[in-house]
Amino acid sequence: MSNKIEQQTINNAVWNACDTFRGTVDAGQYKDYILIMLFLKYVSDTWNAKIEEYKKQFGDDTKRINRRMENERFIVPQGASFYDLVDKIQQTNLGEEFDIALAKLEDANKEKLDGVFRNISFNNEANLGKTKDRNKRLQHLLNDFNCENLKLTPDVVQEDVIGEAYMYLIDKFGSDAGKKAGEFYTPSAVSTLVAKLANAQSRNTIYDPTCGAGTLLVKTANEIESNNYSLYGQEVNGQTWAMCRMNMFLHNMDNADVHWGDTLSEPAILENDSLKQFDVVVANPPFSLDKWGAENASSDNFKRFWRGVPPKSKGDYAFISHMIESAKRQSGRAVMVVPHGVLFRGASEGKIRTSLIEENLLDAVIGLPAGMFTTTGIPVAIVIFDRSREQGGKNANRDDIMFIDASREFDGSKKQNRLTPEHINKIYDTYMNRTELEKYSRPVPISEIKENEYNLNIPRYIDTFEEEEEIDLDSVVAEIERL
Repeated sequence: MSNKIEQQTINNAVWNACDTFRGTVDAGQYKDYILIMLFLKYVSDTWNAKIEEYKKQFGDDTKRINRRMENERFIVPQGASFYDLVDKIQQTNLGEEFDIALAKLEDANKEKLDGVFRNISFNNEANLGKTKDRNKRLQHLLNDFNCENLKLTPDVVQEDVIGEAYMYLIDKFGSDAGKKAGEFYTPSAVSTLVAKLANAQSRNTIYDPTCGAGTLLVKTANEIESNNYSLYGQEVNGQTWAMCRMNMFLHNMDNADVHWGDTLSEPAILENDSLKQFDVVVANPPFSLDKWGAENASSDNFKRFWRGVPPKSKGDYAFISHMIESAKRQSGRAVMVVPHGVLFRGASEGKIRTSLIEENLLDAVIGLPAGMFTTTGIPVAIVIFDRSREQGGKNANRDDIMFIDASREFDGSKKQNRLTPEHINKIYDTYMNRTELEKYSRPVPISEIKENEYNLNIPRYIDTFEEEEEIDLDSVVAEIERL
């Protein structure tokens, strides 16, 4: 058996391969090419390793080997392998050969890969340059991945190591691509915290209506000790949806049901023509999304906006309304990242917030440090809605909302502020135990929130004021005179 490859070795090798595109292609585009190459290399190496394994068992019995290979997770037909492309590296139409190989791979795995590669072309002049430059970049890309320390076979990579490399790249590209207001990327520590707070259990159904590349779904599932769960998601961006599909496969979560489309205007995950309801709903929706579809909300087929229609220029409560209506009655939970304006803005948002509090659905408000997202410096919060607080639910008698001000505890040693595992565990433990800590957390009676006109601004409920040391002016004057 070969020596195991360390996770960091794979991460470094793949990240170095990105140099092929840096400075020539926008990071928001070249991430797709790199991640597809990682996926193609993974399925090709795994396919070849299985063939060699069966050859040792069955010798030259080709029919028996082929029958076994038909049952593999992914079928890699002739002409669709990474190594088929390596053999064609000197061809003048290399971009076209890439597209042909991916089309063959998709056709051979229709049920799993249908449409995954439709949104990207390796023969695209606008993204990769004219033929000569495009061929050169693709040659470099093949050579970058065709190295001994990136042999992604089962005997040298640990379980899920490829999925972790994929997550590492998404992390890197998320911070490199500069998407607006965290729309497509959730910092790793934030997604870890949301996943823990979701507290998913075995046999739960887990749903992310704005799933992006699937990081939050994967992390939420990984908090469950067993593999007995079901994942669902929807993503509006076609290329990001494709990344999510591949991410699920690389994490051995093949059964994840991930759809492409706009969750607010056309939710895709339905049951009996109604919204499917889930045990756990998690999301980092795009902050204050403009033009989210308010003009059609009053006639929404799924009655998601019965508490009120959010303003057309801020879709935060549209996502909140969708997530709450997608959680199982009397038991479901929804955990989401939101901008602070959600906590105190008035007008229609204030009416919706009031209704949610009066229905006893809001369970916690957690303030996070500013400067955690690469694309916005605004502070954000996590809000938790718990439908078990409804009449008939196990927490129907709970009459407080847990407030946590974690905004001042972070690691600020790098460009971005970030939460350490210790910070994450403190927030999680404080929430789960509903612990009151001075200047940090407090379970606030709903009666007090009503007195504050349903304003959820955290400083109203947690006093973080630090008394300044009293200055003796007489002694200061005397010292000045002496000097």
